[in-house]
Amino acid sequence: MATQSEKLAQSLEVLEKIRRGGRSAVQSKDLTRTHRERLLAAGFLQEVMKGWYLCTRPDLAAGESTSWYVSYWGFCADYLNARFGESWCLSPEQSLLLQAGNRTVPRQLIARCSRGTNSIVSLPYETTLLPVRANVPEDSDQTMIDGLRVYSIAAALVSVSPDFFRSHAPEARATLSQITSASEILPPLLERGQTTIAGRLAGAFSNIKRMRVSDDIVKSMRAAGHEIRISDPFSGELSVALPPSPSLPHVDRLRLMWMAMRGDVIDNFLATPGRILDIATYLRSVEETYAIDAYHSLSIEGYQVSRELIERVRLGAWTPDSNVDDREERNAMAAKGYWQAFQRVQTSLKRVLGGENPGTVADEDHGDWYRELFAPSVTAGIVSAGDLAGYRKGPVFIRQSRHVPPSSSAILDLMPAFFELLSEEDNAAARVVLGHFVFVNIHPYMDGNGRIGRFLMNLLLAGGGYPWIIVPVGRRGEYMEALEVASIDGDIIPLTRFLASLADGLKNEPGRIL
Repeated sequence: MATQSEKLAQSLEVLEKIRRGGRSAVQSKDLTRTHRERLLAAGFLQEVMKGWYLCTRPDLAAGESTSWYVSYWGFCADYLNARFGESWCLSPEQSLLLQAGNRTVPRQLIARCSRGTNSIVSLPYETTLLPVRANVPEDSDQTMIDGLRVYSIAAALVSVSPDFFRSHAPEARATLSQITSASEILPPLLERGQTTIAGRLAGAFSNIKRMRVSDDIVKSMRAAGHEIRISDPFSGELSVALPPSPSLPHVDRLRLMWMAMRGDVIDNFLATPGRILDIATYLRSVEETYAIDAYHSLSIEGYQVSRELIERVRLGAWTPDSNVDDREERNAMAAKGYWQAFQRVQTSLKRVLGGENPGTVADEDHGDWYRELFAPSVTAGIVSAGDLAGYRKGPVFIRQSRHVPPSSSAILDLMPAFFELLSEEDNAAARVVLGHFVFVNIHPYMDGNGRIGRFLMNLLLAGGGYPWIIVPVGRRGEYMEALEVASIDGDIIPLTRFLASLADGLKNEPGRIL
């Protein structure tokens, strides 16, 4: 007779076959009642709604939202396919967000469905899905993004609401920049005589300095006998010149987001104290903060480290023995990696304090910080050696965050653009806040992004003459919420003020410990 463990193993094999099929959602009909109840009881399944389930992990705490946000887009695609076959498409607004690389989990996802119910479907963690009964765009006006049916950029721009240009300006401009010829969007405007939309798009293209596209829209509509009034749907002028030829939309979005946030950072951060002249004293003060810096930074990431462990690791006095459990070894290897990375960051600090461009130094050295951070864990067999290869090769998710970092393929485009922005930025405050935020927003590594992001922040602080700061674990909630607001709502002010409050208490005492 099979044991309970053997029975659970059988159920997990059935579940794994479903997942290998590329599905995120599990329906009741996919499993027998016995398998379903066994997996639910063991914590490997979570009920989303009647008849629909999500794969999860039994080690997650009750109320943990990560599994839902990890699987959100795949679950919605599976649900819509099951309910409406191929007769659905996400709204033009959501389509443009995804086309621009914004994968934030929305509070409400709207899908146009030919047989839509117009009834809100309640989903976990206060998210909802609304299948609206509406015409679905022609196949030629659709494309697929990770299994999701979305409008093409041209079709979405014609169909999107006017408010989108103001509420999501970076994404709107980034997708507009992909249109190289008015012929891509003119057919429906001419056929339907959509003069208001034509005038709005002409104004939008003029706003991003695509004058030829704007002029061709106006001339074509007038040639067809339509009166057209140009109106700019954006609330302000473009503060950065987009490349004359189309760039990747997620790269354009990054540049536009940087410029949109830059002014708020400058208005809410501390003025630069000026270049640090006593470099030796500054470096000594940083060295003195190591133990408490390591304690707070590692604790923020969930490691259980004591001051004693940190000091023993720093002095090389910690060695594993047969009585040490896996968790304690992981904590110790994390502390050892932090010490090695901290030393490497100080080498980078010397370059910046010597007058080198902070963005350039960060670009050249951050890979070394990452390798030092995880080298002890590789040596101990906790982390695979392949994980030191560089930027992540798969998806990564932030616990309990609706922000979904960009795909691994997008990182190869975003990181060079990020460091270019960082190197070109001439305001020290903007470098500090946006450098830290954008790095953790992209989340280029499978692990260690928060620790490296704080190392980067402090390197940039030194470049502006600011003191080395420590984010206290006691203020972790405030810190994470500020990052979330910046990622989800595009509001950088809370994070700016949070970091400014830490730097303000130290501006006259660079060696003081929080």
